[in-house]
Amino acid sequence: MLIPILTFVLVLGIVLGAYWLFVARPERATDAALKRRLASGRRIDQVIASVQREEQRLSNVPALQRILSSKGSIVRPVERMVEQSGVKTTVGVVLLSAACLGMTGVVLGQLMAGHWLSVLFGVGFSVLPFAYLNWKVARRVQRFEELFPEALDLMSRAMRAGHTFITAIGMVADELPEPIAAEFKLLHDQQNFGMPLNDALRSFGERVPLLTAKFFVTAILTQRESGGNLTEVLDNLSSVIRDRFMVQRQVRIKSAHGRITGWVLVGLPPSLALILSIVNPNHFGPMIADPFGIQLIIGAVVLQVIGALVIRKIVNIDY
Repeated sequence: MLIPILTFVLVLGIVLGAYWLFVARPERATDAALKRRLASGRRIDQVIASVQREEQRLSNVPALQRILSSKGSIVRPVERMVEQSGVKTTVGVVLLSAACLGMTGVVLGQLMAGHWLSVLFGVGFSVLPFAYLNWKVARRVQRFEELFPEALDLMSRAMRAGHTFITAIGMVADELPEPIAAEFKLLHDQQNFGMPLNDALRSFGERVPLLTAKFFVTAILTQRESGGNLTEVLDNLSSVIRDRFMVQRQVRIKSAHGRITGWVLVGLPPSLALILSIVNPNHFGPMIADPFGIQLIIGAVVLQVIGALVIRKIVNIDY
Protein backbone atom coordinates (compact mmCIF):
# COMPACT_ATOMS: atom_id res chain seq x y z
CA MET A 1 0.00 0.00 0.00
CA LEU A 2 2.98 2.30 0.65
CA ILE A 3 4.28 2.07 -2.92
CA PRO A 4 1.02 3.33 -4.58
CA ILE A 5 0.84 6.23 -2.11
CA LEU A 6 4.46 7.20 -2.81
CA THR A 7 3.79 6.90 -6.55
CA PHE A 8 0.76 9.17 -6.26
CA VAL A 9 2.72 11.74 -4.22
CA LEU A 10 5.54 11.65 -6.77
CA VAL A 11 3.20 12.12 -9.74
CA LEU A 12 1.36 14.91 -7.95
CA GLY A 13 4.65 16.62 -7.15
CA ILE A 14 5.76 16.40 -10.78
CA VAL A 15 2.44 17.83 -12.01
CA LEU A 16 2.45 20.71 -9.51
CA GLY A 17 6.13 21.43 -10.21
CA ALA A 18 5.49 21.56 -13.96
CA TYR A 19 2.50 23.83 -13.40
CA TRP A 20 4.57 26.23 -11.30
CA LEU A 21 7.50 26.17 -13.74
CA PHE A 22 5.56 26.67 -16.98
CA VAL A 23 2.45 28.58 -15.83
CA ALA A 24 2.67 30.22 -12.41
CA ARG A 25 6.19 31.62 -12.70
CA PRO A 26 5.71 33.19 -16.20
CA GLU A 27 2.39 34.71 -15.03
CA ARG A 28 4.08 36.29 -12.02
CA ALA A 29 6.84 37.68 -14.25
CA THR A 30 4.23 39.10 -16.63
CA ASP A 31 2.29 40.72 -13.77
CA ALA A 32 5.46 42.27 -12.39
CA ALA A 33 6.39 43.67 -15.82
CA LEU A 34 2.89 45.06 -16.25
CA LYS A 35 3.05 46.82 -12.88
CA ARG A 36 6.40 48.34 -13.80
CA ARG A 37 5.00 49.63 -17.10
CA LEU A 38 1.99 51.12 -15.34
CA ALA A 39 4.29 52.86 -12.88
CA SER A 40 6.29 54.35 -15.76
CA GLY A 41 3.27 56.30 -17.04
CA ARG A 42 2.09 54.23 -20.03
CA ARG A 43 -1.51 53.81 -18.92
CA ILE A 44 -3.04 55.29 -22.10
CA ASP A 45 -1.29 52.84 -24.45
CA GLN A 46 -2.35 49.89 -22.32
CA VAL A 47 -5.96 51.14 -22.07
CA ILE A 48 -6.12 51.45 -25.86
CA ALA A 49 -4.68 47.96 -26.28
CA SER A 50 -7.16 46.49 -23.80
CA VAL A 51 -10.09 48.26 -25.49
CA GLN A 52 -9.14 47.26 -29.01
CA ARG A 53 -8.31 43.67 -27.97
CA GLU A 54 -6.28 43.09 -31.10
CA GLU A 55 -4.63 39.96 -29.76
CA GLN A 56 -6.05 38.21 -26.74
CA ARG A 57 -3.41 36.31 -24.82
CA LEU A 58 -4.47 32.71 -24.46
CA SER A 59 -1.46 31.65 -22.40
CA ASN A 60 1.72 33.12 -20.97
CA VAL A 61 3.69 30.10 -22.17
CA PRO A 62 4.90 30.95 -25.72
CA ALA A 63 4.66 27.39 -27.04
CA LEU A 64 1.15 26.91 -25.66
CA GLN A 65 0.15 30.36 -26.97
CA ARG A 66 1.16 29.33 -30.50
CA ILE A 67 -0.71 26.04 -30.27
CA LEU A 68 -3.90 27.62 -28.91
CA SER A 69 -3.76 30.46 -31.44
CA SER A 70 -3.75 27.93 -34.28
CA LYS A 71 -6.87 26.21 -32.84
CA GLY A 72 -9.12 29.27 -32.78
CA SER A 73 -12.42 27.51 -33.52
CA ILE A 74 -11.81 24.99 -30.73
CA VAL A 75 -10.44 27.44 -28.15
CA ARG A 76 -12.98 30.21 -28.78
CA PRO A 77 -15.81 28.71 -26.63
CA VAL A 78 -13.45 28.41 -23.65
CA GLU A 79 -12.16 31.94 -24.25
CA ARG A 80 -15.70 33.30 -24.34
CA MET A 81 -16.51 31.42 -21.13
CA VAL A 82 -13.50 32.99 -19.39
CA GLU A 83 -14.52 36.47 -20.59
CA GLN A 84 -18.11 36.09 -19.44
CA SER A 85 -17.13 34.65 -16.05
CA GLY A 86 -15.01 37.66 -15.07
CA VAL A 87 -12.29 35.36 -13.69
CA LYS A 88 -8.78 36.78 -14.07
CA THR A 89 -7.18 33.84 -15.84
CA THR A 90 -6.28 32.63 -19.32
CA VAL A 91 -7.47 29.82 -21.55
CA GLY A 92 -4.13 28.08 -21.15
CA VAL A 93 -4.45 27.97 -17.36
CA VAL A 94 -7.97 26.52 -17.65
CA LEU A 95 -6.90 23.80 -20.10
CA LEU A 96 -3.76 22.92 -18.15
CA SER A 97 -5.76 22.77 -14.92
CA ALA A 98 -8.26 20.43 -16.57
CA ALA A 99 -5.43 18.21 -17.82
CA CYS A 100 -3.69 18.12 -14.43
CA LEU A 101 -6.93 17.37 -12.58
CA GLY A 102 -7.75 14.68 -15.14
CA MET A 103 -4.41 12.96 -14.55
CA THR A 104 -4.88 13.26 -10.80
CA GLY A 105 -8.34 11.69 -11.13
CA VAL A 106 -6.92 8.78 -13.15
CA VAL A 107 -4.23 8.14 -10.52
CA LEU A 108 -6.76 8.29 -7.68
CA GLY A 109 -9.10 5.99 -9.61
CA GLN A 110 -6.32 3.47 -10.11
CA LEU A 111 -5.44 3.56 -6.41
CA MET A 112 -9.05 3.32 -5.19
CA ALA A 113 -10.78 1.16 -7.79
CA GLY A 114 -8.75 0.54 -10.93
CA HIS A 115 -10.02 -0.61 -14.32
CA TRP A 116 -12.52 1.61 -16.11
CA LEU A 117 -13.42 3.59 -13.01
CA SER A 118 -10.10 5.43 -13.26
CA VAL A 119 -11.27 6.84 -16.60
CA LEU A 120 -14.50 8.04 -14.99
CA PHE A 121 -12.50 9.65 -12.18
CA GLY A 122 -10.28 11.37 -14.74
CA VAL A 123 -13.21 12.71 -16.76
CA GLY A 124 -15.01 13.86 -13.61
CA PHE A 125 -11.96 15.72 -12.29
CA SER A 126 -11.11 17.28 -15.68
CA VAL A 127 -14.51 18.98 -16.01
CA LEU A 128 -14.18 20.74 -12.64
CA PRO A 129 -12.54 23.94 -14.06
CA PHE A 130 -15.27 24.24 -16.70
CA ALA A 131 -17.98 23.62 -14.10
CA TYR A 132 -16.48 26.39 -11.95
CA LEU A 133 -16.41 28.79 -14.91
CA ASN A 134 -20.03 27.96 -15.76
CA TRP A 135 -21.01 28.66 -12.15
CA LYS A 136 -19.19 32.02 -12.23
CA VAL A 137 -20.84 32.91 -15.56
CA ALA A 138 -24.30 32.09 -14.17
CA ARG A 139 -23.73 34.21 -11.05
CA ARG A 140 -22.33 37.13 -13.02
CA VAL A 141 -25.15 37.05 -15.58
CA GLN A 142 -27.77 36.88 -12.83
CA ARG A 143 -26.25 39.88 -11.06
CA PHE A 144 -26.05 41.79 -14.35
CA GLU A 145 -29.72 41.10 -15.08
CA GLU A 146 -30.73 42.36 -11.65
CA LEU A 147 -28.86 45.66 -12.15
CA PHE A 148 -29.78 46.19 -15.80
CA PRO A 149 -33.15 47.97 -15.23
CA GLU A 150 -31.48 50.32 -12.76
CA ALA A 151 -28.82 51.12 -15.38
CA LEU A 152 -31.49 51.92 -17.97
CA ASP A 153 -33.31 54.17 -15.50
CA LEU A 154 -30.07 56.01 -14.71
CA MET A 155 -29.38 56.52 -18.43
CA SER A 156 -32.91 57.81 -18.98
CA ARG A 157 -32.67 60.30 -16.09
CA ALA A 158 -29.25 61.48 -17.27
CA MET A 159 -30.53 62.11 -20.78
CA ARG A 160 -33.55 64.00 -19.45
CA ALA A 161 -31.10 66.19 -17.56
CA GLY A 162 -29.42 67.10 -20.84
CA HIS A 163 -26.54 64.61 -21.07
CA THR A 164 -25.72 62.70 -24.25
CA PHE A 165 -26.20 58.97 -24.69
CA ILE A 166 -22.45 58.30 -24.47
CA THR A 167 -22.16 60.37 -21.29
CA ALA A 168 -25.08 58.42 -19.81
CA ILE A 169 -23.22 55.18 -20.54
CA GLY A 170 -20.17 56.57 -18.73
CA MET A 171 -22.32 57.51 -15.74
CA VAL A 172 -23.57 53.93 -15.51
CA ALA A 173 -19.96 52.71 -15.57
CA ASP A 174 -19.05 55.13 -12.74
CA GLU A 175 -22.13 54.86 -10.53
CA LEU A 176 -23.25 51.21 -10.58
CA PRO A 177 -21.39 48.22 -9.09
CA GLU A 178 -19.87 45.25 -10.84
CA PRO A 179 -20.42 43.43 -13.14
CA ILE A 180 -22.52 45.97 -15.01
CA ALA A 181 -19.96 48.74 -14.50
CA ALA A 182 -17.20 46.80 -16.29
CA GLU A 183 -19.32 46.02 -19.35
CA PHE A 184 -20.61 49.59 -19.72
CA LYS A 185 -17.12 50.98 -19.13
CA LEU A 186 -15.78 48.82 -21.95
CA LEU A 187 -18.67 49.98 -24.16
CA HIS A 188 -17.90 53.61 -23.29
CA ASP A 189 -14.15 53.22 -23.86
CA GLN A 190 -14.58 51.42 -27.17
CA GLN A 191 -16.68 54.27 -28.54
CA ASN A 192 -14.31 56.92 -27.15
CA PHE A 193 -11.26 55.29 -28.74
CA GLY A 194 -12.71 55.26 -32.22
CA MET A 195 -14.96 52.22 -32.59
CA PRO A 196 -18.31 53.10 -34.24
CA LEU A 197 -21.15 53.11 -31.74
CA ASN A 198 -23.13 50.51 -33.70
CA ASP A 199 -20.18 48.10 -33.63
CA ALA A 200 -19.55 48.77 -29.93
CA LEU A 201 -23.22 48.03 -29.16
CA ARG A 202 -23.12 44.79 -31.16
CA SER A 203 -19.96 43.76 -29.30
CA PHE A 204 -21.76 44.50 -26.03
CA GLY A 205 -24.64 42.23 -27.09
CA GLU A 206 -22.19 39.44 -27.91
CA ARG A 207 -20.31 39.72 -24.61
CA VAL A 208 -23.39 39.67 -22.40
CA PRO A 209 -25.28 36.35 -22.85
CA LEU A 210 -28.68 37.81 -21.99
CA LEU A 211 -31.80 38.27 -24.07
CA THR A 212 -32.43 41.57 -22.30
CA ALA A 213 -29.02 42.87 -23.42
CA LYS A 214 -29.94 42.01 -27.00
CA PHE A 215 -33.25 43.86 -26.48
CA PHE A 216 -31.24 46.90 -25.40
CA VAL A 217 -28.88 46.75 -28.38
CA THR A 218 -31.74 46.22 -30.86
CA ALA A 219 -33.77 49.09 -29.38
CA ILE A 220 -30.83 51.53 -29.54
CA LEU A 221 -29.86 50.54 -33.09
CA THR A 222 -33.48 50.82 -34.23
CA GLN A 223 -33.84 54.25 -32.62
CA ARG A 224 -30.63 55.44 -34.30
CA GLU A 225 -31.95 54.35 -37.68
CA SER A 226 -35.58 55.50 -37.41
CA GLY A 227 -35.38 58.26 -34.79
CA GLY A 228 -37.69 58.82 -31.83
CA ASN A 229 -37.56 59.63 -28.14
CA LEU A 230 -34.64 57.62 -26.74
CA THR A 231 -35.53 58.27 -23.09
CA GLU A 232 -39.02 56.87 -23.69
CA VAL A 233 -37.48 53.82 -25.37
CA LEU A 234 -35.22 53.24 -22.35
CA ASP A 235 -38.12 53.65 -19.90
CA ASN A 236 -40.26 51.15 -21.81
CA LEU A 237 -37.38 48.71 -22.06
CA SER A 238 -36.69 49.00 -18.33
CA SER A 239 -40.36 48.29 -17.57
CA VAL A 240 -40.37 45.25 -19.89
CA ILE A 241 -37.21 43.86 -18.27
CA ARG A 242 -38.63 44.29 -14.77
CA ASP A 243 -41.87 42.54 -15.78
CA ARG A 244 -39.88 39.75 -17.36
CA PHE A 245 -37.73 39.44 -14.24
CA MET A 246 -40.88 39.19 -12.11
CA VAL A 247 -42.25 36.42 -14.37
CA GLN A 248 -38.90 34.65 -14.08
CA ARG A 249 -39.10 34.66 -10.28
CA GLN A 250 -42.66 33.37 -10.38
CA VAL A 251 -41.61 30.56 -12.72
CA ARG A 252 -38.75 29.60 -10.39
CA ILE A 253 -41.17 29.49 -7.47
CA LYS A 254 -43.60 27.28 -9.37
CA SER A 255 -40.84 24.93 -10.54
CA ALA A 256 -39.00 24.78 -7.18
CA HIS A 257 -40.54 21.40 -6.27
CA GLY A 258 -39.47 19.85 -9.57
CA ARG A 259 -35.94 21.24 -9.30
CA ILE A 260 -35.50 19.95 -5.73
CA THR A 261 -36.84 16.55 -6.77
CA GLY A 262 -34.38 16.50 -9.66
CA TRP A 263 -31.45 17.29 -7.38
CA VAL A 264 -32.50 14.53 -4.97
CA LEU A 265 -32.89 11.96 -7.74
CA VAL A 266 -29.56 12.89 -9.29
CA GLY A 267 -27.59 13.05 -6.05
CA LEU A 268 -29.07 10.05 -4.21
CA PRO A 269 -27.36 7.16 -6.12
CA PRO A 270 -23.77 8.51 -5.98
CA SER A 271 -24.22 9.63 -2.36
CA LEU A 272 -25.53 6.20 -1.37
CA ALA A 273 -22.66 4.50 -3.22
CA LEU A 274 -20.11 6.72 -1.45
CA ILE A 275 -21.62 6.05 1.98
CA LEU A 276 -21.69 2.29 1.38
CA SER A 277 -18.09 2.30 0.17
CA ILE A 278 -17.04 4.09 3.39
CA VAL A 279 -19.12 1.98 5.78
CA ASN A 280 -18.33 -1.30 4.07
CA PRO A 281 -15.31 -1.03 1.72
CA ASN A 282 -15.82 -4.60 0.46
CA HIS A 283 -19.42 -3.97 -0.57
CA PHE A 284 -18.53 -3.10 -4.17
CA GLY A 285 -15.60 -5.50 -4.35
CA PRO A 286 -17.31 -8.28 -6.36
CA MET A 287 -18.85 -5.79 -8.79
CA ILE A 288 -15.57 -3.97 -9.42
CA ALA A 289 -13.65 -7.23 -9.82
CA ASP A 290 -16.14 -8.61 -12.38
CA PRO A 291 -15.98 -7.09 -15.93
CA PHE A 292 -19.76 -7.36 -16.16
CA GLY A 293 -20.08 -5.38 -12.93
CA ILE A 294 -17.93 -2.61 -14.41
CA GLN A 295 -20.22 -2.55 -17.45
CA LEU A 296 -23.20 -2.22 -15.12
CA ILE A 297 -21.56 0.73 -13.33
CA ILE A 298 -20.81 2.47 -16.63
CA GLY A 299 -24.38 1.87 -17.80
CA ALA A 300 -25.74 3.26 -14.53
CA VAL A 301 -23.61 6.40 -14.86
CA VAL A 302 -24.75 6.94 -18.45
CA LEU A 303 -28.41 6.49 -17.52
CA GLN A 304 -27.95 8.82 -14.54
CA VAL A 305 -26.54 11.54 -16.81
CA ILE A 306 -29.38 11.06 -19.31
CA GLY A 307 -31.94 11.29 -16.51
CA ALA A 308 -30.33 14.46 -15.16
CA LEU A 309 -30.47 16.07 -18.60
CA VAL A 310 -34.12 15.09 -19.04
CA ILE A 311 -35.07 16.49 -15.63
CA ARG A 312 -33.17 19.69 -16.39
CA LYS A 313 -35.02 20.07 -19.68
CA ILE A 314 -38.36 19.63 -17.89
CA VAL A 315 -37.76 22.13 -15.08
CA ASN A 316 -35.97 24.80 -17.17
CA ILE A 317 -38.94 26.68 -18.62
CA ASP A 318 -38.37 29.23 -21.37
CA TYR A 319 -40.00 32.59 -20.69
